[in-house]
Amino acid sequence: MKPISSHQATPKARSSASFPAHIADELHRYDEHLRDVRGLAASTRKDRLYVAGMLLRQKFKRRAVDISRLRPDDIRQFLASQLEAHRTASNASRLAAALRSYLRYRATCGDPVGKLTAVILNPVHWKLASLPRALKPDEIERLLNSFTDDLRWPKRGYAIIRCALDMGLRSCEIASLKIGDIDWLAGIVTLRGTKSLRQDVLPLPMETGQALVDYLQNERPRTASLSVFVPRLGDHDRPMTAGAVRGVIRWAYHRIGLTHTRSHALRHAFACRLVENGSSLKEVADLLRHRSLNTTLIYAKLDTPKLAAVALPWPGSTS
Repeated sequence: MKPISSHQATPKARSSASFPAHIADELHRYDEHLRDVRGLAASTRKDRLYVAGMLLRQKFKRRAVDISRLRPDDIRQFLASQLEAHRTASNASRLAAALRSYLRYRATCGDPVGKLTAVILNPVHWKLASLPRALKPDEIERLLNSFTDDLRWPKRGYAIIRCALDMGLRSCEIASLKIGDIDWLAGIVTLRGTKSLRQDVLPLPMETGQALVDYLQNERPRTASLSVFVPRLGDHDRPMTAGAVRGVIRWAYHRIGLTHTRSHALRHAFACRLVENGSSLKEVADLLRHRSLNTTLIYAKLDTPKLAAVALPWPGSTS
C-alpha cells in the first residue's frame, strides 16, 4: 500500500509526518471527532493527530489498525522513544494528553482502553506555578508605534494587533472575522465558530474600531470576500489564515527586538490589564471566552493587593 502524507488525509496533521493510507484514514475520522464533538482548535487537533499517527505507525504500519492489539508495553515503548529526544516535563505532558485524547476517542468506538490509559502518567507539574507571559506597557507602546508608513501593509498589521490586544481575540478568531460580524452602530463584534463552538458577542473598543475602519477604507484590496482581513496574493485574494495572522504578530515582535514568539502574549496582556483595572475573574473569563473558570485562575496571581488582603499572618508576628 502506497504511503500518503497525513496532511493529505486531513489538513490538520503535521506535514512532516508520512503515514500509510489506512492510518491516514483513521486520523481523518479522529480529526472529525476532535473538531465536531470536542470542539478543539485546529492547532490543538494538529498536534493530537501527529502523536496518534506516530503511535499507530509504530504498531500498525503494515497492517490494519486494531486497537485490541495494542498492549500497555506498546504505550510505554512509544513514550520512551518520543521522550528520548526531548526529555522535558512539558513534552511528557503533551504526549500524555494526546495519547489520552486518542484513547478516549477509541473508547467511544467501543474499544476497551482502560489498561492502556492506566500506564500513561503525567510528570509532576504544579498547577498555576508560573505567571502568564504578557507584554509590558512599554513593549506594547513600541509595538503599536512600529506600524509605520514604510511597511507594506501597516494598517492591516496595526488592526490585527489591536484585535488581539484590545479584545483578546485568538489568531484563528481574527482570521475568521467577517465584515458582517461587526455591528458598527451598536459597537459589538459577534464571533462565530469559536474554539468553544458557540457564538460570542464582544464589545468593540473605540481604538479597535478606528483601526479596522482605517484598514477597510484605505488598505484592504477590492474583493468579493466577506472576510475582514484579505491579503493580496498575485491576482488572487483569499482570507487570511490563523498562521498568517500569527506571522504578522511575530514579525512585529521581531521588528522591535522582542524575544516573544507567541501571539498569545497579546491576549495575556489584555487579561492582565482587565485584572489590574479591577475586573473580576468571572468577567475576565467571559471576555476571554474560557469554557472553565479554572483556566482563568492563573490571572488571580496578578491581583497582588487582593492576595495580600487575604494572606494569613506569619507565625509569631503581632498582626
